[in-house]
Amino acid sequence: MERCTTRPIAHVAAEMGISRACASKWVNRWRRHGDAGLLDRSSSPHRSPSATPAWVINKIESSRREHKWSAQRITDELADLGFTINRRTVTRHLTRLGLGRRKFIDPGGDNNRKPGKITARWPGHMVHLDVKKVGRIPDGGGWRVHGRDSDQAKTVDRAKSAGARRGYTYLHSAIDGFSRLSYTEPLPDEKGATAAAFLGRAKVWFAAHGITHIHRVVTDNGACYRSGDFARIVGNQSRHQKTKPYTPRHNGKVERYQRILAEELLYARHFTSEEARSAAIAVWNIHYNYHRPHSGAEGQPPASRLSEGVTNVQPSYI
Repeated sequence: MERCTTRPIAHVAAEMGISRACASKWVNRWRRHGDAGLLDRSSSPHRSPSATPAWVINKIESSRREHKWSAQRITDELADLGFTINRRTVTRHLTRLGLGRRKFIDPGGDNNRKPGKITARWPGHMVHLDVKKVGRIPDGGGWRVHGRDSDQAKTVDRAKSAGARRGYTYLHSAIDGFSRLSYTEPLPDEKGATAAAFLGRAKVWFAAHGITHIHRVVTDNGACYRSGDFARIVGNQSRHQKTKPYTPRHNGKVERYQRILAEELLYARHFTSEEARSAAIAVWNIHYNYHRPHSGAEGQPPASRLSEGVTNVQPSYI
């Protein structure tokens, strides 16, 4: 500003490496408003002819607070009043007002949609089933052991291209909702017959631990659990309950168990073959059921919540 009082604006702009229009803008703002004109201003326009009227915003807020209406319902009500507005615009105004979520409507911040808990009341009340798909480990180890650009990884890729067996291992798991006692088997597929055979073996395994009757079998909507073979193994004495589609939290006990399995075993160490990982899963299952503390069992192993103990418990292995 001091240079431009005695010299042409274009010369000063060239010396400072900015355009003449930019220098003129700031000089004019300084001449009109003084030093206050050099402060940053909002980039919003002075006039917005298409902006939402204030009475509409008040109507959106009152409808949300008083009636807890959704954005679509508010849009329809405003259309009945003769004002057309896009539903996305209503959603944007609700977010700006701090009412974008239903739990923000109540003064205390409580959510008026309280999710119900799925609580098992005794051993065998609910047994949760699910399948976790993991990549098959080639003989000698995969890229996790040797690296993606290693000779072993390239050899495995060439073998796959030549027709070697590739694919996945399917970890079928069953967990008792009350005690958190779990049973896992690595199987070659997730077909209905395979899932049915796994459930049959799981029933025998649970019966050896005192859970002689399973009242409810909880699964997702996978094809293997909708097969006729699986329905025959469930039988008429047990209820087969399927979770809501695309809602894995309804089967959260087995989902959490699979996460623990992945964190503490599957990806916690390197395996050189699929047989080695399968043997490790069997040993880790013993550790999980009889030795590992579980928060759902008040810091005790899951087997401690059963009325009947077992006498052939193996020691814990690391």
